[in-house]
Formats: sequence, structure tokens, C-alpha cells
Amino acid sequence: MDSTKHGIDRIFLLITALLLISGLLVFVSAAMGSLTRGNNMFNNLVLGQLGFGFLGGGICMYIASRIKYVFWRKHAFWILIASIILALCVFVPGIGLAHGGAKRWIDLGITTFQPGELLKFALVAYLAAWLASFHRKIRAPQFGVLPLIAFFAVAAGLLLKQPDFGTFIIAAAAGVAMFITAGASMRDLAILFVIALLSFGGMAISKPYFLDRISTFLHHDDFQGSGYQLKQALIAVGSGGLTGNGFGQSVQKFNYLPEAAGDSVFAVAAEEFGFLGTTFLVILYVLFALRGLWIGAHAPDMFSGLLAVGLVILITAQSFINIGSMLNLLPLTGVPLIFVSHGGTALAVAMTEVGILLNISRYRQQ
Repeated sequence: MDSTKHGIDRIFLLITALLLISGLLVFVSAAMGSLTRGNNMFNNLVLGQLGFGFLGGGICMYIASRIKYVFWRKHAFWILIASIILALCVFVPGIGLAHGGAKRWIDLGITTFQPGELLKFALVAYLAAWLASFHRKIRAPQFGVLPLIAFFAVAAGLLLKQPDFGTFIIAAAAGVAMFITAGASMRDLAILFVIALLSFGGMAISKPYFLDRISTFLHHDDFQGSGYQLKQALIAVGSGGLTGNGFGQSVQKFNYLPEAAGDSVFAVAAEEFGFLGTTFLVILYVLFALRGLWIGAHAPDMFSGLLAVGLVILITAQSFINIGSMLNLLPLTGVPLIFVSHGGTALAVAMTEVGILLNISRYRQQ
């Protein structure tokens, strides 16, 4: 069979389009909360999201869908090196930009860029290339679990220093999913589990902000400090009821809900569209994950299959972590809701990843 005769997966493209349209509506409504701080703030949020995020991301998605997926295997190492260099730039005075106690952005003058988003993609692309090259030896420690731990250590050193624990967890989840897909043994997974437990324990002891997030999650009646955001989010979710208060009718986005257009945007969606509206949004993410994994299962070779799995997990894991944190099912992490939250870098990179998945779908096997 000539697999190059296929077109892109239209079902996956339709699901992505529905997520983008839904996300744009929710974002514009949530951004209205910034009107209390002046029209310029609202205009900057919307224009930044539409320009760098949707327009720039749309161009990147189209280009990525036309580049054959083998390109990413050939250049995975240099993409990883470039992303590491960019991630180090956030610590350089005059280049890095700090906000809310975190150094996660590079100041480009007219906009900002978050290197952590590129680092996640680069790590997944390089892991896919590595695992595809050594998948027959994957159960040997020197070709499997030990290199994976080394990759995670590099990512942890860069991301936890910012600090950006949420981005690291998402990258690690994608890496483990790819490792399992490549044929990891139960022994190696047990080793990773033990290391994860020890790492979490060390973080809880050494990082006050990490312990504060865990404490807020465990003690539901403690809404001081970082718990204020959770309290306001739960109020928004609860007030939405079954059908919501209507588009644009959120109250919490005005001076109550921190980062209403950012990582708290799901709470605004719940207040305005209710349980039914947010259920529809969650179902879209589930369909996105299922169809994306279907593309991976029908990929033409090991590399493209692993790459597809990694990219799908990057997008959906981050989205469900964001939703879970707004519902107090998971600790707050500060990661944006992909396709919905404010964050031009996250949206542009996610749409590029969608373009890569669409290109892989062109060569799918029956």
C-alpha cells in the first residue's frame, strides 16, 4: 500500500477546530475581566492572543503539516540544544522576564516568549528519536531507563529553577508514556516510580512554594495565600450550575479570580456555560486524545508513532491538569489550558504540534 496517498486526518482537524473556536469564545469573555484595569489591558490580551497565538500558531500548524515528519528526527538533537540555550536565557538579566516570582519568559519587546514550551516539544522529539533507534534494546538499562532519567534530570534542572513544576510534570508524563509505548519493562517503571516519590519528597522539604500548593490541596478549608485562587475558582464553578449564567456574564472574572484569562480560564467557562458547557469542552479534549492516539497507532514507523503519543500527551495532560486544579482535584500548578488560556507561546507551540500530528496522519497505515 502507498501510504503517501492519504490526506490529513479530517476528523482530528475538525476536533482541533472545535477546540480552537470554543477556546477563543471563552478566552475573549474571560479577557473582559481586564477591562477594570483599562481598555489597553483588554486590547493587549486579545490582540496578543489573536496575533501571536492564533494567527502565528495557524501559520506554524500549516507549515508543520506540510513538513514530512522525518525532519524532526533528523534535527531532534539540535532542536533540543537550541531549546536548552533558550531556557537558560530566562536567567540572564535584561533578557529574562520575571512575573509572580517566576522567571519563565524572554522579553522580545513587543511580546514575550516562554522557552519551557519549546523545551517540552524538543524533549519529546529527541526521546522519540532515541527510543526509536534503540527500541529493540529498550530493556537494557544503558539504552532505556538510564538515558531517560538523564533527560529528565536536564529538564528538571532547567524548569524547576524557574520554577515551573507543572511544565516539568507534563514533559515527564509524555516521556513515560513514550517509554511504555516503546516496550519498557515493569522493573524500569518501578525504578521511575521510586525516583518520582523520592523527588516529590525532596521538593516538599526544600521548596516552600511546592509544600504550600500541597497544603492548599489537602486542606480544603484553608483558603489563605495561594488558596485564594482556588476559593474564587470554586465559587465561579459552583455559581455556574447546570447551564451557566450566559456568555460574558461571569462575575468572578472582575477583580476576584486571579489570572481569569490565564490558568483560571476554566473557572470562567464553568460560571458562564455551566456543567453542560464544560462537559462539552472536556469531551472535546477526550476526543482529541483518542483520535491523536489513533494516529499514533496507525503511524508508518516507530519514530512517528512515539512522536504522536508524546505530542498528544503533552497537550491533553496539560489541559486535564489545568481543569483538575480548578476543580480542586489536583494541586494548583499554574499551567495554561491549551487552546483556551492566554499564552501565545503555549498556543503557537501546541498548534505546531497539531500540524506535526496531521502530517503523520498523511502517512498512516491501515
